[in-house]
Amino acid sequence: MRRCPRGWWQASVEAAGPGSEYAFSIDGGEPLPDPRSPFQPHGVHGRSCIIDDDFAWTDGNWNPPPLSSAIIYELHIGTFTPAGTFESAIAKLDDLIDLGVTHIEIMPVAEFSGAWGWGYDGVDLYAPHHGYGGPIGLKKLVNACHERGLAVLLDVVYNHFGPDGNYLNRFGPYTVDKYHTPWGEAVNLDGPLCSEVRAFFIDNAVMWLRDYHFEGLRLDAVHALIDNGAVHFLEQLSERVQALGAELGRHLTLIAESDLNDPRIVKSREVGGYGIDAQWSDDLHHALHAVITGERSGYYCDFGSLAQLAKALRQSYVYDGSFSQYRERPHGRPPTGLTSDKFVVCIQNHDQIGNRARGERISHLVTRGKARIAAALVLTSPFVPLIFQGEEWAASTPFLYFTQHEDDELARKVSEGRRGEFSAFGWEPEDVPDPQERKTLEASRLRWEERNLPEHRAMLDWYRALIRLRAATPDLRRPDVRADEIDYDEDGSWLVMRRGRVRVACNFSDRPVEAPAAGIERLLLASEDRVRCNGDTVLLPPESVAIVETRAEGDDARAPADLAAAM
Repeated sequence: MRRCPRGWWQASVEAAGPGSEYAFSIDGGEPLPDPRSPFQPHGVHGRSCIIDDDFAWTDGNWNPPPLSSAIIYELHIGTFTPAGTFESAIAKLDDLIDLGVTHIEIMPVAEFSGAWGWGYDGVDLYAPHHGYGGPIGLKKLVNACHERGLAVLLDVVYNHFGPDGNYLNRFGPYTVDKYHTPWGEAVNLDGPLCSEVRAFFIDNAVMWLRDYHFEGLRLDAVHALIDNGAVHFLEQLSERVQALGAELGRHLTLIAESDLNDPRIVKSREVGGYGIDAQWSDDLHHALHAVITGERSGYYCDFGSLAQLAKALRQSYVYDGSFSQYRERPHGRPPTGLTSDKFVVCIQNHDQIGNRARGERISHLVTRGKARIAAALVLTSPFVPLIFQGEEWAASTPFLYFTQHEDDELARKVSEGRRGEFSAFGWEPEDVPDPQERKTLEASRLRWEERNLPEHRAMLDWYRALIRLRAATPDLRRPDVRADEIDYDEDGSWLVMRRGRVRVACNFSDRPVEAPAAGIERLLLASEDRVRCNGDTVLLPPESVAIVETRAEGDDARAPADLAAAM
């Protein structure tokens, strides 16, 4: 190969074309896959393969809905269907349409070690996982989503590389030892030759959005992107994606996962922000989870009061410069001036379920009544709601942590580390599922047939009703209608959230309560048929929620509506 400027090497191979396999040898060493490989048909250690870019897209007239009106559905390709492939997922898209989903968010698909895994151990970032169906399978899935009116987001990991099959540092300084993250050395974003490393990730983002027609990307753990340069990597990325959207004539979205509670991530570049469109909001999840489960271990020690839940519903950040007991320091800063569509919220996601020893969902941890309250608060909140696969029918299956590392020593360390991690919380090692065993994967696959069982069907109907109510009620879907007025009673365990003329009244206790909602005009939805409206109050049975509409100012009093909207 011929040496080129800035560390590049180049060669032309006239006979190469779609289907040709190739590898690189450095200084006469063993063949290595291409760092920008478009396809790894034989896994992370095999040769790379040139692909045919001539795919028959049919989405030329597709126009995605804005993120501000989104209902996002997070899914994992390997457990979403029995087959666990891109193409098998297509058969379930109509169910998501019926539910009311507008966007699906696919957990990482870049080539990782083994046949199964969460995807966060990717090493060939340009290559869709061969076990899922490779590039063609992924394009078929995205195209099928667009044909049905579903937007598609992809989870990407730019903060670290997987440990198995990672040959990148043989090709250049992709990581540096001057910074460290929970996964080891940090990605080189501000050291020598960092320009080419930054381009490696930015070009990857462009590829997913341009060549695979994704509407946007979810950026994993951006707090682990350590960059002390004058132009932060996230700012450079958002600027390039905005330019790409103009080139393509499409609106493209970037969503960041961050635990910093730093509004600069989602503020515009013009005011010193990074220009990311939205971020996952952990504080609302933590506040809601602590209230309904009573858990106080780990980071939940910072949460548990209705006052904190009310604050999260008002502004997303509970910790906005206040002292965090878990961190033993002040954390965050106020999200002043940000609209509510800058935050994506959930009851649970892959992290919050899978990082529990047994992978329990919220429906495994709390009563049906509290699970319904949680769903109602998230789906009527001012923020962009996200549902994790199977949540909508209270799936019986857990979502466990699973891997299939091909390196035996690495596999052993992962299994032992998982057991050791949870033994500190009182779990017997033999009770912690082994991530490497296939049965751990199989236990996590959704059982779609159970949706027709009465207890699961009832929850599915509740989710459908909530999503349809959000879509049909302007005060619930507009990001400018904030939850600025929230009444609550810590001792009485009730909370009432106001959004325009809508009131969401919640009773977290095991006894009936009377919650204020002045000027009730009609009941929109209730989780129990024993809910009663009494003019200016809502009578709530234990562990129930009611959504009512109040009269506009100046309207004459009217009798409250019948309880036709109860579930």
